[in-house]
Amino acid sequence: MKPWHVIVLLVVVLLLFGARRLPDLAKSVGQSMKIFKNEVKDLADDSDAAKPQAPAQPAVLPPAAQAPAQPATPAQPAPAPGLLYEREPHVAPATDSVASPKDDATPPS
Repeated sequence: MKPWHVIVLLVVVLLLFGARRLPDLAKSVGQSMKIFKNEVKDLADDSDAAKPQAPAQPAVLPPAAQAPAQPATPAQPAPAPGLLYEREPHVAPATDSVASPKDDATPPS
C-alpha cells in the first residue's frame, strides 16, 4: 500500500467511528490482540507438553513371539485390470421334456 492509501483509510475510519470512539476502539483491539497472543502461547506450550518423550528402550519380543519373515501361503496373483470377477460359462437350463415342432403347430382346443 502506498502512503496515500493509508491516509484515505484513516480518514474513512475517522468519519465512520467518530473521534470520541476511536480511543475505545483502539483499546479493545489492543486487548483482543493481547488475549489472542496469550492463547497462541498457551496452545504452543500445551502441544510441547503433550509430545511423548522417546522411550529409553523399545520393547523387544523374544524370537518365538516374532512374526515369521515370509507368509505361510503363497500370495494370489492380482486380477487383470478391468476384470472384476471370473466369468462362468453360460449353461442353458435343463428341461424335462423336449418340445417337438409338431406340438407347436397344433392349435389349442
